[in-house]
Amino acid sequence: MSNDAQHNQTCLLEVIACTVEDAVEAELGGANRLEIISRFDVGGLTPPIDLVREIKAKVSLPLRVILRESEGYGVSGEAEIKKLCAAARELNATGVDGIVLGFLQKGTVNFDLIEKILFCAPNLKATFHHAFEDATDKFFAIEKLKGLAQIDRILAHGGQGIWAEKISRLEDYANAAQPEIKILAGGGIDSQVISMIRAKTSIREFHVGSATRANGKVEMSRVTTLARALRENYD
Repeated sequence: MSNDAQHNQTCLLEVIACTVEDAVEAELGGANRLEIISRFDVGGLTPPIDLVREIKAKVSLPLRVILRESEGYGVSGEAEIKKLCAAARELNATGVDGIVLGFLQKGTVNFDLIEKILFCAPNLKATFHHAFEDATDKFFAIEKLKGLAQIDRILAHGGQGIWAEKISRLEDYANAAQPEIKILAGGGIDSQVISMIRAKTSIREFHVGSATRANGKVEMSRVTTLARALRENYD
């Protein structure tokens, strides 16, 4: 990709928020979008709808909200599916930017379930989250996800190994996913990794959690450090 083409891409920093205070600190620090979750300790579960409404009232950033009722990337049965669909309908009515979801069956993306949930939130965009990294055939998953118009992001960390190897995979995913889907790089991301990915790939969107937090809470100064790394010599 040429330097001009890279320069024309918009940078984006998405920060995980579990509380109203997290959301406010993230916005003050320079975040561009929030992912709202509960249970940071298990990688995020569906948050209370009242929390989503409170955050939406307090910040002006676009919000994406995770839909995940239990740990892992499967579902326990019909009752859990009904909860996911009900939450999707509620979120569709709130005017958030989108939802975050990802479900697998034996290493294959569970497209039937994903389509069912997306149907309940027709006004919302969607991010396919880290379940992607557990898919057996990631490039097949990308091609199939490109067929779902609401999905415009895939959250990926590039798998195992040193960052040079992971970054190479991330660029391969980005090339395969374009133009319908952008890769959102996340998973162990800090300011140094942002600079490395930015220098070596076309990826300009980053998802951060632990790097923004101290004592379990988002801190404005930590978000600012990441935002600066993303935009340094770029704006």
